[in-house]
Amino acid sequence: MTKAVIVTGAGGVGKTTLSAAVAVRSARAGHRTLVLTVDPARRLADALGIGELGAVPTANPELELLWGAMLDAEHSWDAVARRHADPEVAERLVSSEFFRVAARHFPASQSYAASERMADHLESGEWDVIVVDTPPSAGGIEFFTAPAETRDLVGGRLIRWITGGPLPGRRSIFRIAGRPALRMASTILGSDLLERVAEFLFDLRTTHDSLSRRAAAIERHFKEASTLVVTTADPTPMREAERFFRYLPKVASPPELVIFNRSLPDAWRSARPTSDTPPALADNLRRWSAEAVRQAIHREEFALRYRTPVATVPWQPASPTSVETLEHLLSSATGLEELVANS
Repeated sequence: MTKAVIVTGAGGVGKTTLSAAVAVRSARAGHRTLVLTVDPARRLADALGIGELGAVPTANPELELLWGAMLDAEHSWDAVARRHADPEVAERLVSSEFFRVAARHFPASQSYAASERMADHLESGEWDVIVVDTPPSAGGIEFFTAPAETRDLVGGRLIRWITGGPLPGRRSIFRIAGRPALRMASTILGSDLLERVAEFLFDLRTTHDSLSRRAAAIERHFKEASTLVVTTADPTPMREAERFFRYLPKVASPPELVIFNRSLPDAWRSARPTSDTPPALADNLRRWSAEAVRQAIHREEFALRYRTPVATVPWQPASPTSVETLEHLLSSATGLEELVANS
């Protein structure tokens, strides 16, 4: 059975780098491993030392058993349409300007397309481990809520109100467009535009049954996955990490642990200037010592509040750009040994 490891957290905390590092260690342990990112930036390709990544998994030339892929959310929605709609309807959807707008601007669109691709890879039988680097910022939570939100979109009240309770026939669009509110909209927007909107919504709603079944399967995968929350000891990322620990047990498996990235060494907590230390250096030493103490306190408080294991990854002067530097990053971390060994 393929194991999923989902790496999530606030934007800018190093999720992509740590996703790549966990994938490297998994591949090194003999597991056929795919690391999948939904971040449109090139961070995963840079971390793995690969020139380009696309939707088709790319083998890493430095390490056998390791592949990387990057999701193109808009084009992935074409695949979503073709999966859940009849061929004729799917062609109308993917050529619709309204479908393109929905794919780009519906808040959960990128996350839902990513979750479908994750599920496809999990069910393919091709991989032993799949590491998923979730979208940045609020998209991390949306990755887990996207199946329900997308299911609600295609079967929600607005579409049901416009298309009717049971699915109407295509001729019914003209009857539906005769409703008072829509007659007013027709006067303002023009009947042709309104007709095209109604046809698009009708086509979208026909995907509801198939999409609902797929969404339920994705939610089951979430409950079986290992979820890692990445943060730093700074206030904003920690608030986001706390949100994951409060919310994820409702929609997925509880987080397996929290990873504090860019941590200062514990030895710095007790660093003190001597009488011979130059004043500027002494002041700098005291500031860094205080920061190391602050970080340690936040880690301890987080572990107690959420009763979770804590891993730490030390601050690095430069981002990893190869398999070798990713392995060095993991070797310097604490608290990830058991996780990586079990991947």
